[in-house]
Amino acid sequence: MRKIALILISGFAASIACFGQQSLYGGQQIISPEIHEDNTVTFRFQAPKAVRVQVTGDFLAPTPMEVPGFGTFEVPGVADLTEGQNGVWEFTTDVLDSELYNYNFIVDGLSVKDPNNAYVQRDIANLMNYFIIPGERADNYFVKDVPHGTVSRVWYHSDVLGKDRRMSVYTPAGYETSRQKYPVLYLLHGMGGDEESWLCTGRAAQIMDNLIAEGKAEPMIVVMTNGNTLHKAAPGESEEGMYKPYNCGSFDTSFEAHFKDVISFIDGRYRTIAKPEGRAIAGLSMGGGHSFNISLNYPNTFDYVGLFSAGLGIVQDNGMGQIAPEFYENIDEKIDRLFANDPKLYYIAIGETDFLYDSNKELREKLEAKGYPFTYVETPGGHIWRNWRIYLEDFAQRIFK
Repeated sequence: MRKIALILISGFAASIACFGQQSLYGGQQIISPEIHEDNTVTFRFQAPKAVRVQVTGDFLAPTPMEVPGFGTFEVPGVADLTEGQNGVWEFTTDVLDSELYNYNFIVDGLSVKDPNNAYVQRDIANLMNYFIIPGERADNYFVKDVPHGTVSRVWYHSDVLGKDRRMSVYTPAGYETSRQKYPVLYLLHGMGGDEESWLCTGRAAQIMDNLIAEGKAEPMIVVMTNGNTLHKAAPGESEEGMYKPYNCGSFDTSFEAHFKDVISFIDGRYRTIAKPEGRAIAGLSMGGGHSFNISLNYPNTFDYVGLFSAGLGIVQDNGMGQIAPEFYENIDEKIDRLFANDPKLYYIAIGETDFLYDSNKELREKLEAKGYPFTYVETPGGHIWRNWRIYLEDFAQRIFK
């Protein structure tokens, strides 16, 4: 009887070990994605009962999608996998350029993650697998054997908003052991994002570590705020709980109006160069619009301004601005006042098929008509993270020099 019990226990333990192994490896003993030496990539998904398996990702030709009130977006393309032995479906790409790519599978119409790839990014409410093709373009997206900075999640109080809020702060390698003061880049996310966006999907910490280690960028503090002012922090990071990410409180001027609280906190807590020459502000999409308005309403605060696919004109078009409408008024006069202070860099970057292209073109034409200097960068593609990572890497090498 005892022998039988021991056999049963051993079998039960083995089944637990097997289950644990399946949990650890996703239950599918296959390789996906497999990056080949020629930079083609093979995706595999085991689904013997599936009728159709597809992969969607930004390595495929994009599909245009019309979004009412905003314009035409480019969404990732879709490709069919072919079923092989043991219910394993496969698809191999063409040769891919060096880049960070996102993807998901679609199994009989249901979007699912790759169970064989543990690497996932969150963009607003979307979870996506990712992989990186090595090479020059994506070189700085990898974690390398270089001195690493520190990323802290800190809380500050906003008198304007009447609440505590959370931000992410990157300090460069050596900050803790030095006494020097550092310049600060305020780096703002897009609509629906939060204080984690630039770190997760934007690879900001890896980019800054590598650029600073290579001597291409000055050591700097990078402050990543939460532009959704109705929330204190990213989902699950405050007493508000695990709410579903969505855009809120972003275009009512509350973020711009409270930004002096952010600057005051950073200058009070960190060793900063608390002068215009020691401050830069940049952002993507909505954050580019925020950067535009903040730089105009605090004209002697930032010597460096970066607009990445900036959301210009959206606020006025939607009739928002009820909290402090003066922040969105007298734009031309504020532009004159900003450039009267001779900013060291005014940087505008956008993709050639971005739905915000025309509004950014109007700003460029306005600056040209007034004779104000600016740097312009145009890249292939649309309103996508691939471009915003490029702009951050480029902008970071131009500031505080």
